[in-house]
Amino acid sequence: MTLPKVLMTDVIRSTQQGDSHGGAYLIDMETGAFEQVLDWNAVEIDWEGRGMGRGLRGICFVGEHIYIAASDELFVFDRDWNIVKSFRCKFLHHCHEISYDGDRSIYLSSTSFDSVLRFDVVDERFDRAWWIGVGKGGVLARPYDPEGAEGPPKADTLHINQVFFKDGAVFVSGVGMPAMLRLVGDSIEVYAKVPQTTHNCQPLGDGLIVMNSTGEDRLVIAYRRGKALKRFEYPVYNESEMTFTGIGDDHARQGFGRGLCVDEERGLLFVGSSPGTVSAFDRASGEMVASVNVSMDIRNAPHGLEIWPW
Repeated sequence: MTLPKVLMTDVIRSTQQGDSHGGAYLIDMETGAFEQVLDWNAVEIDWEGRGMGRGLRGICFVGEHIYIAASDELFVFDRDWNIVKSFRCKFLHHCHEISYDGDRSIYLSSTSFDSVLRFDVVDERFDRAWWIGVGKGGVLARPYDPEGAEGPPKADTLHINQVFFKDGAVFVSGVGMPAMLRLVGDSIEVYAKVPQTTHNCQPLGDGLIVMNSTGEDRLVIAYRRGKALKRFEYPVYNESEMTFTGIGDDHARQGFGRGLCVDEERGLLFVGSSPGTVSAFDRASGEMVASVNVSMDIRNAPHGLEIWPW
């Protein structure tokens, strides 16, 4: 079995203005070779909060183009890594993951506005959004126009960090949420119970989900009712191997798990962890079949992760 290449974006935590604060790496999981294809060292950046304006986030591929989200902007790159165009929306802020439906829509998490936004790749506009909250009747999804004057306040109540499109539904989860939600049209429901402090929750089928259970430093496959079926340990390095070990004020630490993609054809799970590591696990056996490190700087935190299609 030949392993694929993966594209990884990262955020450099605890950095100062003027430092590189993230980029993107194309990693050959078969050979271990990698190339930094983007260094996102911009100065027009929001330096407030933990990740906020720093680095690059979610990834998806549409036709011959690569869509990558920054904190408050959706960028379109060609395969030579030139910026073709970009799109902003006043209700997109502190974006984490994005997901393409395979047709014409990209869904984006807007963490600061407790929202899921939809971007039409044909009309090139943000055409729909949903504020996600909790009320007396349970979870709520209130639709609004992301290009309109009215919308939700900037609150970051649930810290929504994941959107994932599959089988006609958008699955939503976040650090402050004990559940993964399923959004269809304007209706939302609880799909699965998950621990808080998770990233990248995705349905696997057969009543199972997979997630970075970041609070326990493990990749976890679990039943929808919450019971863990399998746990996978991220690589751990000796501190003497680190090129930077100072811990900043935004929780830079070893074993911080974020970034996940599922290779159904090969039966593999690709997962990111700090510092700057992507690992491949065999879903059935639990064996780690490959691991590639691009940086031993503890601040280098993987973010988006997708299998390279070309």
